[in-house]
Amino acid sequence: MAQEDVKLLGVIGSPFICRVQIALKLKGVEYQFVPQDLQNKSEELLKFNPIHKKVPVLVHNERAINESLVIVEYIDEVWKGKSILPTDPYQRALARFWAKFIDDKIYSAAWKSVFTVNKEEREKNIKVLHEIFQFLEDELKDKFFGGEKFGFVDIAAIYIAFWVPILQETAGLQLFTNEKFPKLYKWSQEFMNQPTIKECLPPRDPIFAFFKGRCESLLALAN
Repeated sequence: MAQEDVKLLGVIGSPFICRVQIALKLKGVEYQFVPQDLQNKSEELLKFNPIHKKVPVLVHNERAINESLVIVEYIDEVWKGKSILPTDPYQRALARFWAKFIDDKIYSAAWKSVFTVNKEEREKNIKVLHEIFQFLEDELKDKFFGGEKFGFVDIAAIYIAFWVPILQETAGLQLFTNEKFPKLYKWSQEFMNQPTIKECLPPRDPIFAFFKGRCESLLALAN
């Protein structure tokens, strides 16, 4: 393959960036990480993602790809190495379905479960989140969603494994526990212990501090 020019525009601490970094690591792709300030968006970001003006953006030989799951699929197709998506068309379709399910359902439900001031509303949101987790608990048939080796859905679900436990700790809630979701919880521990995943995770303390600060601000508003 010709000389590669690969850049990843992103912010440290984002689960969406982490997905892309895992995929790049799996494929052994060398890239330049270009940090972005989303409060003061760079000309480069506006150039490569003029529609959504969001990260991540993968720039491969001056061609931009946006949206984390789209980027992961692109990486899987372009570079050789460990397959991220299943090769079987039906299994690929299922993987895309569950990855989209996670994006559509988990982020909003988890956020509302923690950052809702009204107690009754928060309880409703927690119930919704538990229902979503139960769907994933029932779907998890093997060690990983990708079987004996992790793949597309596991990478999509990194938010559950790393970010949700931080969220629940900052808020003092029981959102995701071994007692309630034993298979999903075991999956999260196995997944987090994979060397590739460990290398791509952001520092935990700044994320904890951010969530804790937000919780305290909400409590102050409620009192």
